[in-house]
Amino acid sequence: MLKIGTVIDNKYKILNVIGHGGMSTVYLAVNERANKLWAIKEVRRDAQTEFAVMRQSLIREKKILTRLSHKGLPSIIDVVDYEENFLIVMDYIEGITLKEVLDKQGARPQAVVVEWAIQLCEILRYLHGLNPPVIYRDMKPSNIMLCPDNRLVLIDFGTAREYKEKSLADTTYLGTQGYAAPELMGGIGQTDARTDIYSFGTTMYHLLTGHNPSMPPYELYPITKFNPNLSDGLERIIIRCTQPNPQKRYQSVDELLYALEHYKELEKKAVQRYKKKMQIFCANILMAAVSLALSLATGITANSEQQNEYEYLVSVADKATDFDTKAEYYMKAIDTDAERETAYCKLADNFVSDGVFTDTEEAVLVNLIIKSGDSLDRFEEENPVKYADFCYSVGNAYWFYYEHEESRWMNAAGWYEKAQEHYKYYEEKAVELKRSRLYAQMGSFRKRIALSAAAGQDKEECLKYWNSLLELKKINDAEPDRDMITLRLYGEIARSAAEYAGILLEGGVTRSEINQLFDGIKGDMADMEEKAAGVVLEEIEKVRGLLGMAMEMTAVLPER
Repeated sequence: MLKIGTVIDNKYKILNVIGHGGMSTVYLAVNERANKLWAIKEVRRDAQTEFAVMRQSLIREKKILTRLSHKGLPSIIDVVDYEENFLIVMDYIEGITLKEVLDKQGARPQAVVVEWAIQLCEILRYLHGLNPPVIYRDMKPSNIMLCPDNRLVLIDFGTAREYKEKSLADTTYLGTQGYAAPELMGGIGQTDARTDIYSFGTTMYHLLTGHNPSMPPYELYPITKFNPNLSDGLERIIIRCTQPNPQKRYQSVDELLYALEHYKELEKKAVQRYKKKMQIFCANILMAAVSLALSLATGITANSEQQNEYEYLVSVADKATDFDTKAEYYMKAIDTDAERETAYCKLADNFVSDGVFTDTEEAVLVNLIIKSGDSLDRFEEENPVKYADFCYSVGNAYWFYYEHEESRWMNAAGWYEKAQEHYKYYEEKAVELKRSRLYAQMGSFRKRIALSAAAGQDKEECLKYWNSLLELKKINDAEPDRDMITLRLYGEIARSAAEYAGILLEGGVTRSEINQLFDGIKGDMADMEEKAAGVVLEEIEKVRGLLGMAMEMTAVLPER
């Protein structure tokens, strides 16, 4: 470490320490003859496990900065070998880093961040416009200085590189996890302008929310989750900047800068107004062709933004570890685009992922029906097959997984009826149509049985119900459903055999037929057990218990 008062190269007198890092110390120095302040970064050899790599980084930094001239960038004027350490002499930038601002003051006001973001875009546009372009690769709040005049300066070019058109891969990566684009990890191809656009988005995210993307849980949630008053136009911009696939980001800083300067026009209400105008416009065939093209371009832009946001929200839901968060973001995705099926189907799958459809999960479904009824209507109108799949999945959730035994069949029946209304028009859905019809009929049977007299049993209805179960098993044997649904079907067969044993035997079903049916089920479960685990194993044991109870009931009752 340099001592205060040391004179370097007979020119630079060390005044004090102004910064520390894991690899370096930064000093304030003065050239007394020129009466000018400089910043000197000392990179110590003993602090480096790979000093050769760092040396190359410093050489690259000097090479890059000596060809730059921009008010938002520092200038390097000298690199000195001093006692086996490197000393980099550069412009002294008076101010503090944006990281220090965040540490002291937290998330910054939206208007301030937008002003800063535009400045950063101007710096990146200058770098990317050079020949060859310079890719910065490590934008983050600690690498951005805020000057007293509110000017931003991008510092620390140790990870920057010149873009090489014919290069297939980057040089050594020294960026920062959380801020860095995915393509920087593992040497996946060459970085380009879109790499800087990604870290620009994560930096904006940190400035607006106060949440550091390089800290756990390492997730980029929509910024309105932290502050609902933030612009969803800015949220859309950040979502697009931070898409994992570079092809889905802004493709240039010019495109990004335009979006920032018009972010209010990207807000949901504005996009909806654009769409309405688009519909009216398209209906008016007398409008000029040029105006039509402009309107179409606006619609395409809005749709692209909508698609990126939808995919981002679904990906956040997929990564969440608790149902409430998953449901929240699947619902937000549905609000963003009611006609796409992914969020609906994944939401339905998550209703039963733990083997039970709970009241909490049902409340999410009810909320979807009540608050987003228009969304379901649009989904049904634009995508009837996928809507039917969603209804079928919800029917399964009630029939096989609902925690309230007494009402699961009746709740399921309505959803199966909705599914079959659409399945009947599609030959490829013949199996789902048969199943949904049988489930709907059986739900109605269950309702009538529950309402029938005295013992609550109607012989004819019970026999129909039994035959429907056998028909379902036949279908499932030919084209098996998921293990849990298959086991719940077996459980229903066993439960019904026990509950209606007397009626079945009196109605002509023989004990031998029931035993043969049960033997087949036991064999199927034995095969299933070999590769089963967790809740499936638990369900197998439960069904075995039900089969044993049913066999006891049929063994003691007389046949017809």
